[in-house]
Amino acid sequence: MKLTRRLFGGAAMATALMAGSMAHADDPVRIALVVKALGIGFFEAAAKGAEEAAAELGNVEVIYTGPTTTTAEGQIEVINALIAQQVDAIAISSNDTDALVPALKKAMQRGITVISWDSGVAPEGRELHLNPSSNPLIGNMILKLAADELPEGGKVALLSATTTSTNQNIWIDEMTKVLGDYKGIEVVGTVYGDDLADKSYREATGLMQTYPDLDAIIAPTSVGIVAAARAVEDAGKVGEVNVTGLGLPSEMAGAIESGASKSFAIWNPIDLGYSATMLAYQLATDAAEAAPGAEIPMGRMGTLTLDENTEGAMADPFVYDETNIDDFKDIF
Repeated sequence: MKLTRRLFGGAAMATALMAGSMAHADDPVRIALVVKALGIGFFEAAAKGAEEAAAELGNVEVIYTGPTTTTAEGQIEVINALIAQQVDAIAISSNDTDALVPALKKAMQRGITVISWDSGVAPEGRELHLNPSSNPLIGNMILKLAADELPEGGKVALLSATTTSTNQNIWIDEMTKVLGDYKGIEVVGTVYGDDLADKSYREATGLMQTYPDLDAIIAPTSVGIVAAARAVEDAGKVGEVNVTGLGLPSEMAGAIESGASKSFAIWNPIDLGYSATMLAYQLATDAAEAAPGAEIPMGRMGTLTLDENTEGAMADPFVYDETNIDDFKDIF
């Protein structure tokens, strides 16, 4: 295990290594699930999945942590604290693709397994990345959900998380690639709510004021989509502006009921946290190696197949609307 290598190092005597292995054989594998910010429902659901994986594995301790705001600086402080604690693995949903790399490289140099999930880190700062779904599928889906309600075309705007959010930026880029497939759809603006409910609300309100003939707001963030739906309701524009994107059934049930949102999509964050924990465990215990083409077990979620960038996708996004929202709103 990497725990053993970290404690003793390559120069340790064979007898000391054997004794150390025996002494620590029953210690739990400590996996830190680092999120973009605490207090976000999506990540709290992911933490439940991580605990499910820990219970299934039997010798895992999950450390659920993150900064109080969605900043790279906050995550770097968390990473440094985890290095000092000598955790066995860090599984992180990043606030910045590149800014976290130096701290995460330091973690790996100390023998700590590092993976990213949900929102990725540059390859040099992690061993593998778990995408919740295929990026092209997500990008197409968030646009399709808006376009399906606009058969004659219309004006849409984007309410994203932060300017440096890895996953949102990739999904928006993938959405832009297929924009020409949807006749008459025009993207008139993009704003950022920093995954803060109050700022996202203000930005959504500003979009409707700037573009009085706006037809839809696409929010590829679970915080932004709820805030945008509330802004539409408060502005009295239900039926005029449709809010869609990525959200949680428990948080979006009211918007579906009011009509502020016709539909939205998401993968199961519980499954995502579960899968990230399983993958971190496989690497931290040397049961698997992150290499192009590798197939790494994820428990009940099957296997993750890594591409040439050591990335893999968990599952396709699932669409929620008035026909099925009641089946999921009490689950996550």
